[in-house]
Amino acid sequence: MSRDVRANAARVVAGVLGGHSLNRGLPDALQRTPERDRPLLQQLCYGTLRMAPRLDALLGLLFTKPLKDKDRDIHALAMLGLYQLEATRIPAHAAVSATVDATRALKKPWAKGLLNAVLRRYQRERDALLEQLPAAALAAHPDWLYRAYREQWPQQAEAIIAANNAQPPLTLRCNRRRGTREAYLDILAAQDIEARAGAQGADAVYLAAPRDVAAVPGFGSGDVSVQDESAQAAAALLDAQPDERVLDACAAPGGKACHILELAPDLAELVALEVDGERLARVEENLERLDLFATLLQGDAAAPPAELAPSSFDRILVDAPCSASGVVRRNPDVKTLRRAADLPAFAAQQRAILEGVWPLLQAGGRLLYATCSVFAEENDAVVSAFVAQHDDAGIVPLALEGAVATPFGQQLLPDVAGGDGLYYSMVAKEA
Repeated sequence: MSRDVRANAARVVAGVLGGHSLNRGLPDALQRTPERDRPLLQQLCYGTLRMAPRLDALLGLLFTKPLKDKDRDIHALAMLGLYQLEATRIPAHAAVSATVDATRALKKPWAKGLLNAVLRRYQRERDALLEQLPAAALAAHPDWLYRAYREQWPQQAEAIIAANNAQPPLTLRCNRRRGTREAYLDILAAQDIEARAGAQGADAVYLAAPRDVAAVPGFGSGDVSVQDESAQAAAALLDAQPDERVLDACAAPGGKACHILELAPDLAELVALEVDGERLARVEENLERLDLFATLLQGDAAAPPAELAPSSFDRILVDAPCSASGVVRRNPDVKTLRRAADLPAFAAQQRAILEGVWPLLQAGGRLLYATCSVFAEENDAVVSAFVAQHDDAGIVPLALEGAVATPFGQQLLPDVAGGDGLYYSMVAKEA
């Protein structure tokens, strides 16, 4: 059975190497895997992809010639083998044996000898091989991303890279409608679950050890939700007031919309807009679990549906699509799939969304722009260009504990033991 876990993981990683997202391949693989083996499958997929640039560079030294595209699954399996030897507690002999054995489940027994030789050689020559890697590959990052971090955040680059390579903490958001964070920490303590309060968000709780979400006390009943602490700042910064109408313009999967409703139960209405129908269904699921209500609407924020009237919202949240450069640890396929050339395309999409929703905001209203990027091209540059083109747009200063102040907003950076890297900027619509 263990070889099937590794074969399933190899298929998922091979899919990412072929250009597909991790979210596309992993759910089906989990369904094909016995429940007891699913944590291992997830660890292998996420861990291998976090280290992918380093593992791929090592295979460039270990393979005498590259494998053909049709054997991408074997290349992925070799990466999985290296990851187990490099970063897990699986005994080396067991990691090699199980990885080699997985060639049978992939119906490619010819690769058995090749993988055995590659993994054994890595064990013998590890230090010498690592010395040959360029700095970016050694840091498990593609060259463009490694350089971008070091150029834009020279003092913080090493910490960002370390966070990107680490497994993120499991962070919860306590539902104020159901109780206080202090009361929830007492519940965890009574069940011998080690946890601590977040340093920034008033509702954030960190669990010391990861666990299946179904085993998190109070999750099923809506007492808590899973949400990164930096992401929890959005609802507090938006600061929606009673009887206001709020638009969450890029709502999926719904964490921020639900938090807004938890903090402001007396809103006149919250409209959750999402372009993807399947992702909009995720928003609905989260609302139902928490017994919250919002108006769900499928549509593109860059060209809002006619149902949304001009000047009809007091506050708008734009959690814009981006490079995910601040949440790489949660989306490790970014290291394989993203390119430097993607940043201008994301910036254009972000500007289009701001232009699309701006007419929907009434005079005196506020728009909170957010990304999970740490790059200025998607953050300050987008906001500054937008404000320069709109005489009725003005920046509202924000105060966010632990963030780096930028000319137009606040930048949170990823922290190994803390939150993700998110950017926030508040734009007010003047009369």
